[in-house]
Amino acid sequence: METETRVLPPTEEALELAAALLRQGELVAFPTETVYGLGANALDPQAVLRIFAAKGRPADNPLIVHIWDKAQLADLCEVSADAEKLMDACWPGPLTILCPKKALVPDEVTAGLPSVGIRMPSHPAARAMLRRCGLPVAAPSANLSTRPSPTTAAHVLEDMNGRIPLILDGGPCEVGLESTVLDMTGDMPVVLRPGAVTPEMIRDIVGSVRVADSVMRPLREGEAAPSPGMKHKHYAPRGHLTILKGKREDVIREIIRRYDASENAVILASTGNVPAYGGRRVMDMGPDLSAAAHNLFSLLRRADGLGIARLYAEAVSDGGVGLAVMNRMARAAGFDIEEAGTEGLPSCPPQTE
Repeated sequence: METETRVLPPTEEALELAAALLRQGELVAFPTETVYGLGANALDPQAVLRIFAAKGRPADNPLIVHIWDKAQLADLCEVSADAEKLMDACWPGPLTILCPKKALVPDEVTAGLPSVGIRMPSHPAARAMLRRCGLPVAAPSANLSTRPSPTTAAHVLEDMNGRIPLILDGGPCEVGLESTVLDMTGDMPVVLRPGAVTPEMIRDIVGSVRVADSVMRPLREGEAAPSPGMKHKHYAPRGHLTILKGKREDVIREIIRRYDASENAVILASTGNVPAYGGRRVMDMGPDLSAAAHNLFSLLRRADGLGIARLYAEAVSDGGVGLAVMNRMARAAGFDIEEAGTEGLPSCPPQTE
């Protein structure tokens, strides 16, 4: 039977309702500074399984556990000295830290892995909800599986209407891309999913960091997904997306060559390049990398709303938060990334399901 989905601003009454629903094993969508999350009591295996059912998401993908106080960590995971340094420097904020899990955390949360991802969000509505319910909350992004992540309550409603009882509307998300996922279970910190907390920032705090090579490639057959956003097709618009990289003039020339208005096509371009495309349909990603991060998922959803069948995107620099933007675009494109100026030969094979 379909559930009535209420969309409410995070008033005291709505926050109390959200807390009560979570304690009862129900699902609640809530805003964070990154994207909207779809939350359930992380200590209730049946509640966690409802997340996968609502999203249509494979249960072999780990979830992130959200907390509001470091005191909660004692029951959830083992924390190394370097992990604690990162927590002190970056929490509350868009950093998820993988630590060895304790027995209290169900395997349903971690997809059977021995580590658990923990995050302390900074959005005031998320923190208020977590404090009121008194529980660690497991939450992936609040979208149907493979769809672009939601950065507004309206995006959540598009995907979750009739599937969950409550969406807390805290306005547009500030960052626009999911949190950085950092594996702290080995000898060196490893970025598994890039985000607004960049490798450069992490290196400044703990001295060293490595970016997993899987950040910019599909997982291989049989390879486990230690982080959300890795194993299955993610973030994809309904139309086919191709990313063109290379020199600015080569990229613009190649996109113009390929663009065919009869395909119902659109170009994703940086603000400074928009005029170069003349009268062709262009979506402005913004003047810098932070703006591109903030706008990407919203633009992909806008393209879906317009029925766009073909998307061409300019690659961005992979420095700083640009690595996160390229990671999300690459997965949204199924790794259809081509070098402009080299006769369109693919730089890596497109991902297949």
